Amino acid sequence: MKVDRRSFLGLGLGAVAGVVVSPVGLKLTDDSSIWTQNWPWTPVPIDGEISYDSSVCNLCPGNCGISVRKIAGRPVKIEGLDGYPVNDGGACLHGIAGLQYLYDPSRVRTPLRKNGDIFEAISWDEAISFTAGKLADIRKSNAPQKLACITDKTQGSVPGLFKRFLTAFGSPNLYAMPSLESNLELTAQTLHGSGNTLGFDLENSDFVLSFGAGLIEGWGSPVNCFKANASRKERHAVLYQVEPRLSNTAATADKWIPVKPGTEADLALGICAVMIKNNLFDAANFKAGFAKFAAMVQIEYSLDKVAQTCGINPGEIEKIASLFAKAKMPVAVPGKGRGDSGQNLKEFAAVHTLNCLVGNLNKTGGVFIMAQNDYLSFPEAVMDNVAETGAGQEKMAGSVNDLVEKVNAADKPVVDALFVYNANPCYSLSAPKRVRQAFKKIPFVVSFSSFLDETAMEADVILPINTFLERMEDVPSQAGLAKNIIGMIRPVIKPVFDTKDPGDALILLSTALEGTIAESFGWESYAECLESVTGNNWSSLSEEGHVVISEGAPEGVPEVDFTFLATNPSTVQAQGEFELTLIPIDNMHLTGAALTVSPFALKTVSDRVLTGTDIVVEINPATAKGLKDCGDAILTTPVGEARVKVNFNEGIMPGVIGMVRGLGHTFDNKFVSNKGVNVNDLIGPVIESGSGLDAAFGIKAKISKA
Repeated sequence: MKVDRRSFLGLGLGAVAGVVVSPVGLKLTDDSSIWTQNWPWTPVPIDGEISYDSSVCNLCPGNCGISVRKIAGRPVKIEGLDGYPVNDGGACLHGIAGLQYLYDPSRVRTPLRKNGDIFEAISWDEAISFTAGKLADIRKSNAPQKLACITDKTQGSVPGLFKRFLTAFGSPNLYAMPSLESNLELTAQTLHGSGNTLGFDLENSDFVLSFGAGLIEGWGSPVNCFKANASRKERHAVLYQVEPRLSNTAATADKWIPVKPGTEADLALGICAVMIKNNLFDAANFKAGFAKFAAMVQIEYSLDKVAQTCGINPGEIEKIASLFAKAKMPVAVPGKGRGDSGQNLKEFAAVHTLNCLVGNLNKTGGVFIMAQNDYLSFPEAVMDNVAETGAGQEKMAGSVNDLVEKVNAADKPVVDALFVYNANPCYSLSAPKRVRQAFKKIPFVVSFSSFLDETAMEADVILPINTFLERMEDVPSQAGLAKNIIGMIRPVIKPVFDTKDPGDALILLSTALEGTIAESFGWESYAECLESVTGNNWSSLSEEGHVVISEGAPEGVPEVDFTFLATNPSTVQAQGEFELTLIPIDNMHLTGAALTVSPFALKTVSDRVLTGTDIVVEINPATAKGLKDCGDAILTTPVGEARVKVNFNEGIMPGVIGMVRGLGHTFDNKFVSNKGVNVNDLIGPVIESGSGLDAAFGIKAKISKA
């Protein structure tokens, strides 16, 4: 009889229970407990005073409030913080496992400088002096714009300080990694004007039409989404999930609507066409381009065309349109999976247009058009002639992916120095081999990282930063949350290793460069800077741990500009000529792009996702010609090839192969590295015209018996 890991654990627990409930078992258990506690090599936690510190977890964009239990000053447990306006006591498995990041074997324990292919430990003074010397040479060459920077996000004081450093240095080349928040900001800018973002009031909506958004796989603020999804039955709310695979979100939905990969925008525009044709829309706030848009969708996205493109019955599309339009508080949610990688503006705009048509903007249960967080007040940076000239030039690229392509295409270095803060593009971007190639063509790379991950391995200098348990930082709410909240990360333990807050590292670096750059960073410490730039919010941030800037529906009815969609931008196609389509899968047990999964979380991954060190791909039995369930196979795409295990799954559409995102790390961490395959190694970038987004939702593939 074959017993998988889950069954084995069940048998083991059952056997233990059988022993424990018997008198003999109780005696043996009691004796063994005494024996093991008296063994001299058994680790015993120290006794001491119990205390609790409140802070905020920034392991994902959710930014949940946390309560950290400490014994004798050492953190021993993380729980959700009751009453915190984002999660109100809830916590995900990554948050509760956050302590493992303190002692992760891949942590950078001291500044490092590369000597050949080997990193050597150096002091902070040496690291700052060496880095400042390299940067000073770039300024002396009158090419300060050749310093570029990649950060994990754009909001908050730390990204603000990196932007300030580049401005004072003389470079406009600051870039942020793709994220759900940046996609929502771009969508809001396209339909409602610049300076806006989108928030989704899922907690009050009565009809959620989700276009692949992994509402229980890590989309947006995960715990907030968990709570909204869990309360649906009580609120008599309905969830329709549109995606090619029966995900956990689709399995909990009232209806799963399987569509061919990459056709989500077509379906959204087809529903728009039905609503316009049947006069199921509210045009009160339409500004420009609506007539042209309405005419276009009637022709290009007619029922028959969309049904054939998406693989859905025409009557089903009409029914969805009618139910959505007639609901009291409907909301359409864009962003496949976590909503960060492999997204395109056409799809985001098409899905959000459904919200615009039903007029549920800035209303309870709908979509809030909110101003981007603008609570920080930095003084003007001091700039000399070199900085004025360099910063006044156009940005070198439109996105991180565009920057990579320009570096690789050039015969001579177009970037002389690159900062990377809290990001891992050499793992998380499509075709990371090309990213590593670009990094090798940049003469000087500085990593501000807590971990020696794939990107830090490509750096020339690593300035190690504190983890979220060791540092102070403001963290604004983002990623579709229908509230504007500023949280405060507060250190609950002194740094375990010789690391610093990133703000303090930048202040040291600016001081070493002297002149106007040092003048632009006139604070003694990052803590002093944070108090200064948060102004009136500092008191609440420092004392209460957060500030609620706004909550509830914003006032006013925002205007809608249909100009972008009226031109009917091209639909993104999967790269390659093979018959099948490989799509990445976001799994709540694995982390997103910025951070590696913890050992604890990795242990919770199903053996239908990872078996030993082998990654498992999902495929419909109807597609699996010549393959065996649980058998070995070779998966091939135009970009690469991988050996995989096969999982027959009726819940994935025929012609589609699913592979989880978040495995296949290659750096030195015995707990999480060399397990599975990085799906990005098999997917090449497909840049959407106009937006510059890498819109590679998947790639054409073939699979054969190994």
